[in-house]
Amino acid sequence: MTSDIPGVDTTVDDGVLRVTLNRPTRMNAVTTETLDAVADSFDKYAGDAAVRVAVLTGTGRAFCTGADLGGKKTSGPPSSATIDAANRTAAAIRAFPRPVIGAVNGPAAGVGVSLALACDLTIATESSYFLLAFTKVGLMPDGGATALVAASIGRARALKLALLAERLPAREALAAGLIADVFPDNEFAASVDALTRRLADGPSEAFHLTKDAVNDATLTELDNAFDRERTGQLELLTADDYKEGVAAFLEKRPAVFGRG
Repeated sequence: MTSDIPGVDTTVDDGVLRVTLNRPTRMNAVTTETLDAVADSFDKYAGDAAVRVAVLTGTGRAFCTGADLGGKKTSGPPSSATIDAANRTAAAIRAFPRPVIGAVNGPAAGVGVSLALACDLTIATESSYFLLAFTKVGLMPDGGATALVAASIGRARALKLALLAERLPAREALAAGLIADVFPDNEFAASVDALTRRLADGPSEAFHLTKDAVNDATLTELDNAFDRERTGQLELLTADDYKEGVAAFLEKRPAVFGRG
């Protein structure tokens, strides 16, 4: 089956739920609708005993490049609905009772980092990178990123990523403990399939309880992070720095903050 929402493909085959962001012309940047469609897919199959593993990935050259700031006019800027949809999606992936593979097939930026790290086993192509790009447009990380990143790599490195908005190449992300593995680009599809099959053929309930135990121990602040990020982001979305950041992004020039 396929989602009714353009930009998200959902299939179930041989025990595997595959949720694919499919907006390649926008580098899989997401809107409120596409985020809700991803969350709907995980919610719908959470109680399906036939599903033994899930894969979240992207089509084309990117995994997900964050919220769509320059797409169709109808998409508009991020709003409270977008933030809520991002939080709902990360929470749905976290709560899914089967292992979720985050198959990062290209850049993961903005909320794309949140989606990738909400997964249980995040793996990436060698050419991929991770970028918390929020401060470049005068915003703060959301989608649970302030908890998800810090839980993996600690406060110092999380703050460096969040404040400086610098790219973290996949190999460095692996060395830092942000993700589980990296594969050469030309071996990635086969590697994802092999890992998917290994999990699908494994002890589902043992995986379920293990996933919940590790996540409960390490993501104790996730729900609070959703609330803090929502409050902060809604304030930032009304500020002059955000307007300048988006204008600079669309005009492909450096932003000049603090002039409002």
